[in-house]
Amino acid sequence: MKRAQIQETFRNIDIYLFDQLAKGTYDDCNTILDAGCGTGRNLLYFLKEGAEVFGVDQNQEAISQLRSLASQFHHINSEENFKVSAVENLPFEPESFDLVISSAVLHFAENLEHFKAMLDAMWRVLKPGGYFFCRLASDIGIESLVQFIGNGRYLLPDGSERFLVNQEMLLRFTKNLGGNLHEPIKTTNVQNLRSMSTWCVRKNT
Repeated sequence: MKRAQIQETFRNIDIYLFDQLAKGTYDDCNTILDAGCGTGRNLLYFLKEGAEVFGVDQNQEAISQLRSLASQFHHINSEENFKVSAVENLPFEPESFDLVISSAVLHFAENLEHFKAMLDAMWRVLKPGGYFFCRLASDIGIESLVQFIGNGRYLLPDGSERFLVNQEMLLRFTKNLGGNLHEPIKTTNVQNLRSMSTWCVRKNT
């Protein structure tokens, strides 16, 4: 497949989400929510595959762009499926989705309570047996390079301020939520400037 074809099919999809697609993990996922979807970079493939796709973001302009993109897919009600909303206040019924995507969102939590509120909201709308795909900033591999600010937030070597998790936290949340890792936690260290962890969980049935 040439680069242009890849761009047309997958756009600038999260490479670690692409990894799960290549493995067939989400082949049977028909209802999908991207919580913090932006303009929909992780949703184009699912739209083209005919999945029932939903998204929320607090940015009105991003949602408008996504609605415009999705309007070409006749199986989607773009006005109803894509909403301006905070992740902690998801406007969906419990156990609605086969897959919930959270890409580069949870590390914007203001504190641990905010983090838990967002996580609990996403878990609430996930069906039993459903998949939770999450990428978020962590201190894994750069523990000595981050500076604690307060409320679970740290100053990273790249100059950004983020709420950071570690492996123990992710394992604890996995257990407490009632899920299991279907992939080991994987972390990318970007030249000691920041670390991004991929957390792939399946909800127990």
